[in-house]
Amino acid sequence: MAEKSKILIIGGTGYIGKFVVEASAKAGHPTFLLVRESTLSDPVKGKLLESFKNLGVTLVHGDLYDHGSLVKAIKHVDVVISTVGHAQLNDQGKIIDAIKEAGNVKKFYPSEFGVDVDRQNAVEPAKSAFAVKSRIRRATEAAGIPYTYVPSNGFAGYFLTTLVQPGATAPPRDKVVILGDGNVKAVINEEYDIGTFTIKSVDDPRTLNKIVYIRPPKNIVSFNELVAIWEKKIGKTLEKEYLSEEQLLKNIQEAPIPVNVILSINHSIFINGDTTNFAIEASFGFEASELYPDVKYTTVEEYLDRLV
Repeated sequence: MAEKSKILIIGGTGYIGKFVVEASAKAGHPTFLLVRESTLSDPVKGKLLESFKNLGVTLVHGDLYDHGSLVKAIKHVDVVISTVGHAQLNDQGKIIDAIKEAGNVKKFYPSEFGVDVDRQNAVEPAKSAFAVKSRIRRATEAAGIPYTYVPSNGFAGYFLTTLVQPGATAPPRDKVVILGDGNVKAVINEEYDIGTFTIKSVDDPRTLNKIVYIRPPKNIVSFNELVAIWEKKIGKTLEKEYLSEEQLLKNIQEAPIPVNVILSINHSIFINGDTTNFAIEASFGFEASELYPDVKYTTVEEYLDRLV
């Protein structure tokens, strides 16, 4: 057995980052997490860091905005995975610079974890956020850094827990608003599985300089199908309102930040079909559940069972 790559995760206390850190540690990779001093004194994140340490994760003191500390941290590892959030996407250029200087990284994963930013037609403000991710891809390639990109598509924790009802805290039991005609197929995955598939791809030579799409067949579902599954589980027919694309676009323009970002991502996924409207070809990528059939992923149906 070849030794497992040493992995540095940047942004590991964030929404998707914590699942990647956990998956890395549980898969037996020597796992390092870049942490700022301020994170250590944060009571909520402090608890999370404790749980990481219990899994054997090594905390490395450093900062995205401190080039020296970043280079030093990167020199210890083989692979760098960025899971930074929306506000720091653009600053990943600093990670690219540090990787170039360190000169030892076998693979870089920029923070993706959404739609394939090179194969989408999002409207603003999602369009600008996706453009930043696209720029980071181009900068990675221009720097000659080996990479894997992981479009994880929709997060179950965002979309399934409310059945895509903005502002809701639970799935609806009476009335549901469906986007467009409700027939566009979307991909929604559980966050643990996103972490697992991402880490599976680290030491797989097939994924070098490729895109790994997390698009397992049982998690490809239309809005109408989603509602039908939910109705069956709760034994009740919901009142349905179909929101036209025109009205959704108007809502996006009128909504404040960050609601407008969320609505424009909903438009990208459920109106444009940006997670499903292209075929995955071996020339540029692979589908994760085909690469790793041994991973028992949580299906949309199984996830909704928990919410009944």
